[in-house]
Amino acid sequence: MALKVFPFDPARHLKTEEDILYYLEAAMEGNDPKHIARALGDVARSKGMTEIANKTGLGRQALYTALSENGNPTLETLMAVLGALGLELAVQKKAA
Repeated sequence: MALKVFPFDPARHLKTEEDILYYLEAAMEGNDPKHIARALGDVARSKGMTEIANKTGLGRQALYTALSENGNPTLETLMAVLGALGLELAVQKKAA
């Protein structure tokens, strides 16, 4: 019997609000915009991209593209997606 292997999909494991907050917090630590966009895309997929598209007024395919590994979402898209997820962007002083 052959071993079945499936690609890891973080969206399948983001079940609670706490999971999502920790996941995004970890993604932000690297200061890599592509990684942050991808992580936000994972969170959006965990909630349902169609639902996020409806809440933001953006197209589903446009969200998939913007929040992909090679995406480059605008600040407007970022704020809309965070708002649809019930989250907000905050600024704080870097730890020394």
